[in-house]
Amino acid sequence: MTFPRTRCKHCKGKLETGQRILHPACIDDFAVAEAARMERKKAKEARAAAKVERAETRRRKEAIKTLPKLKKEAEREFNAFIRARDAHLPCISCGAPPPDLSGLHAGRDAGHYRSVGSAAHLRYHEDNVHAQCVHCNQYGAGRAVEYRIGLIARIGEGRVVALETNNTVRKFAHDELRGIRDTYKAKLKEMKC
Repeated sequence: MTFPRTRCKHCKGKLETGQRILHPACIDDFAVAEAARMERKKAKEARAAAKVERAETRRRKEAIKTLPKLKKEAEREFNAFIRARDAHLPCISCGAPPPDLSGLHAGRDAGHYRSVGSAAHLRYHEDNVHAQCVHCNQYGAGRAVEYRIGLIARIGEGRVVALETNNTVRKFAHDELRGIRDTYKAKLKEMKC
């Protein structure tokens, strides 16, 4: 058994007997309010559909990324993590103190002990990469001898020898590079918190 409405749907005022849903004076206002509500509902549905479409577009773009593109993205996140990890440490090669500059790299590079050209499998190895001043990394050819001395002081001779003798051949797959990128992005975010 249903009971008749006792309040106006628009103004919430008490209805008299015989009136069904609205007061006669509220009909126009209710129609305008209902039209506005329907417009808001349509706009909300359109935003939700656009959000789903953007997510699908992102997913498709991610699926067709090439190996070089993924390597660049993984390297960017990995190098940013290395620079943040070693932000308070001096240059691994020359011992220069960390710069007080602000900016993208703040005067520091993520320098590889064994270069990417000679040991590509160690490209994303944390023991192989440390913060290095731009001068040592780019203009001093990495300063391998000084780098090795600083590396032994920082991680120990056993781990340095392990890096030097690691000659395994390794090819990075698409999913592996995505995992590296996402892992170091999360580590960097966690470090900044």
